[in-house]
Amino acid sequence: MLETQNNKPNDDEVEDSEIITQLSAGDKELLELIQKLLEPCDRITYGERQREVAAKLGKSVRTVRRLVKKWEEEGLAALQTTQRSDKGKHRIDSQWQKFIINTYKEGNKGSKRITPQQVAIRVQAKAAELGDENYPSYRTVYRVLQPIIEEQEQKAGVRNRGWRGSRLSLKTRDGLDLSVEHSNHIWQCDHTRADLLLVDQHGELLARPWLTTVIDTYSRCIIGINLGFDAPSSQVVALALRHAILPKKYGAEYGLHEEWGTYGKPEHFFTDGGKDFRSNHLQQIGVQLGFVCHLRDRPSEGGIVERPFGTLNTDLFSALPGYTGSNVQERPEEAEKEACLTLRELERLLVRYIVDKYNQSIDARLGDQTRYQRWEAGLIVAPTLISEEDLRICLMKQTRRSIYKGGYLQFENLTYRGENLAGYAGESVVLRFDPKDITTILVYRQTGSQEEFLARAYAQDLETEELSLDEAKSMSRRIRQAGKEICNRSILAEVRDRETFIKQKKTKKERQKEEQVVVEKAKKPMIVEPEEIEVASVESASEPDMPEVFDYEQMREDYGW
Repeated sequence: MLETQNNKPNDDEVEDSEIITQLSAGDKELLELIQKLLEPCDRITYGERQREVAAKLGKSVRTVRRLVKKWEEEGLAALQTTQRSDKGKHRIDSQWQKFIINTYKEGNKGSKRITPQQVAIRVQAKAAELGDENYPSYRTVYRVLQPIIEEQEQKAGVRNRGWRGSRLSLKTRDGLDLSVEHSNHIWQCDHTRADLLLVDQHGELLARPWLTTVIDTYSRCIIGINLGFDAPSSQVVALALRHAILPKKYGAEYGLHEEWGTYGKPEHFFTDGGKDFRSNHLQQIGVQLGFVCHLRDRPSEGGIVERPFGTLNTDLFSALPGYTGSNVQERPEEAEKEACLTLRELERLLVRYIVDKYNQSIDARLGDQTRYQRWEAGLIVAPTLISEEDLRICLMKQTRRSIYKGGYLQFENLTYRGENLAGYAGESVVLRFDPKDITTILVYRQTGSQEEFLARAYAQDLETEELSLDEAKSMSRRIRQAGKEICNRSILAEVRDRETFIKQKKTKKERQKEEQVVVEKAKKPMIVEPEEIEVASVESASEPDMPEVFDYEQMREDYGW
């Protein structure tokens, strides 16, 4: 008989040994015959053995096959014809029995749902916490809960549904088999281009956005997303991971009825073999945050992470103006004419759909729990809470910029200022930012292979606003086309006016007229407050001055204009 690694038999082995002692002589003979059948052999020999056993037992070959199958499913208990005196009683510690029953009942109160397998996982976690090596096994947990489950099903008038979706194994390219055990155990990630045309804040047609999703394999919950126009890359994956890891809070403008309660970090990150997933950047993130990156063995194993894309297209995108369909050749003629949603508006609709519908729906493959209930019930410990500062490695990294006197920086035609940055005037620094809002950027100084955090820098005049990277580029392009200088004040005017098209649905001529008013306002000179004037005595000849007129040749080189 096999023993555990600590040479102590577990409760199943103890039970099996007790059953053997209680078997009758006839049952023991049957046991020996079945064990002989299970010995390795070729197909012809196995058929001969079946006929021999059938002749000795005086039964048909078909009956022998049924006995073998019952043995494989139930073990020694399948052969026992004599009744045990303690039948119906569980030979485990009463405290463990109480813990199993209470965990199951508490996990199924109200709208909560927990399965016997999830109870077994919590038993394992509790045993690790107590240092108990002889904790109840999966089979024992099932036996303890079986009477309760049968009673519930009799009251509900339904038959036993069995344990659906309790086990899943993923094959990695390195030949590993990852068995999915609990929530936040294995996350998967993939990209798709949404079948929806978007416009900028002025109604000008842009393109179809890219959607990156992170899925919890155990619960099928969407854990995090990234929506934008940037093509798939390690930076896009990192942003989606960052969103998945952090607790998510949304304002009243999203109109949410539920909360996006998922957060934490995975133990394994399972993806396809694309270049964006094979990058050193992603490996560095895994090492720093404490999870392992794996590549899929075959493309066909990506169904779990790819399936939500089809659901989103069918349930959400197809009902929105600007829907293109999945076939470019059969694109509806009205798609470009009807397109009127901005990236910001689509993001709000997408978040609401995921939080209020997708994660709150039942996945037919996983029983009667919603995806979020299964994620919540499948946690063996409280999710790890990681701070935004620790996740700075996930933010996008921009090329170097120089600090001007007074602690100013220039990025995407915007002027930033950060506390204490004046002391680093003339130095070249690294910027990190969230493309969803670039009104705040993080400034780092490269020291060898490490990045030293210096300060947060804020876009002047835009401290109370929110501006994405895509919006900033679009606004700069429009102001430049009008032949005017791009500055923070002109960008601010565009930001304040960006909801006009969507909310009021004005004609193109009316929008053009209002656009001219915005441009005229931008002509007014910026008034510099006295406290913003630098004292001449602290100026250094080696420090670059803040340019009054932007170097468009340099911008063309930096941004590809």
